[in-house]
Amino acid sequence: MDSRTRPTAAALGEGDGVISVDSTPSSQKQRSLEHACLCAKTADDYRCTDTLVLDLTGVTPVVDYFVLTTGTSKRQMHALADEVKRLLQAEGSGRLGLEGYETGTWILEDFGDIVLHVFTAETRKIYSLEQLWADAPQVDWRSIVERSKSN
Repeated sequence: MDSRTRPTAAALGEGDGVISVDSTPSSQKQRSLEHACLCAKTADDYRCTDTLVLDLTGVTPVVDYFVLTTGTSKRQMHALADEVKRLLQAEGSGRLGLEGYETGTWILEDFGDIVLHVFTAETRKIYSLEQLWADAPQVDWRSIVERSKSN
């Protein structure tokens, strides 16, 4: 497997279910997928809605996954952004950038391989990232989270 080959979301469930982290490109991409699903699950736990994970590995070399979700208030959006930062930092992924935290309509957290977008409903409709990145497959993050619970 060369450095540009990336696993699909379906490949995550294969094997013994144990995700090891080493320096190979495939294990890094698998770790990125695991972290993107953790972001999505956290958004769901914080009662955000319409949470999607887009697999950008075949679309752009810049980022592996977008996590898109909708919050209902600035407080909820801040709580989610803060919790995702805490969780991913504990996993060894530091936040590289933060945008929109003060405006309260769109918070973007950049972790390098994953970008979390937390929108208000109105802002999400305006920017329509799902349409902009329509060629990126959606990851069934719920089934991946369920598989990881059972392993």
